[in-house]
Formats: sequence, structure tokens, C-alpha cells
Amino acid sequence: MRYILRRREIVADDWSHLGEKCAEDGALIVPLAELRVEAARWRAWRGPLGVRIAPADAPEDLIAELPRLGLVAVEFPNPGDGRGYSQGRLLRTRLGFRGELRAVGAGVKRDQVFLLARCGFDAIELAPGEDLEAARRALGRYSVAYQPGAGGVALARQRFPAS
Repeated sequence: MRYILRRREIVADDWSHLGEKCAEDGALIVPLAELRVEAARWRAWRGPLGVRIAPADAPEDLIAELPRLGLVAVEFPNPGDGRGYSQGRLLRTRLGFRGELRAVGAGVKRDQVFLLARCGFDAIELAPGEDLEAARRALGRYSVAYQPGAGGVALARQRFPAS
């Protein structure tokens, strides 16, 4: 059983990745390349469907599929690759994705959870060996952010309320 951090709580993951054991109508995450190759198969999938995008994938390529998707998993292959932050922000703001936005991959570390939440990620699948409880605590590490983000209010508005 895999556990993830979802909306600031540690929960059992109810989604399976392609290749893992999954019920015929279970929640399944497929890579974007697989979604493109077998589009008819995945449109006919009876359960919740999610897609996993790689750093080089353009979020705009999902526009036609977004209404069908319950989850978009954004891959972070290593801690130094920040393209996933931009992908997450684009999905939330420009493309209006309201489903679960999940950070996945070997590069998802507890030091990143606060920034991931600021970019609109509401679920985090940490890299193997990372401490989920420490990551949950890291979400509350900062109480003020200097730039507006998906999860906060700009500093100026926090310090200087409107009269």
C-alpha cells in the first residue's frame, strides 16, 4: 500500500499507476504517451482516469482531455528539475484544471512540499525513503509568502489590510 500526502493529510493512495494491479473500473494513472497511443481505450475506461506528464510535455496538450481527467501527475525526475512547478501552475491558472494535481518522481523531496503547494499541487507522492510526516510538517513551515501563489495571499495584503 502506497501512502501520499493529500490536502495536508497522510492518506492511502486510491490511484494505481499503469502496470500496477488495478480493478477494471479502478482509478488509474497512465503516461501521456500511452494516453495518446491508445486514446480510444482510455476514453472507454470506466473508472477515474489520470495522466502522468513528463518534464518535456506541454500542459496545453491536455486541453481536450482535461474534462475527463480526475488527476494529473507531474513528474519531477530529480530535485534540480523545476519544470514541473511551471506545469502545475499552468494547469491550475491558465488551463483551469480543478482535479487532483499530484507531484511524483524521484525528485519529490520534503523540502519542496511548501513550494509545490504554492504552485497548486494538492497531492504529493514523495520519493522512496522520504518521511511523510516530516513532509506534512514542512507544509506549515512558513506562514508568509512574498509572492502570490495558488495557496496564499500576497505579503502586502497580509501586512496592510484595506481600510
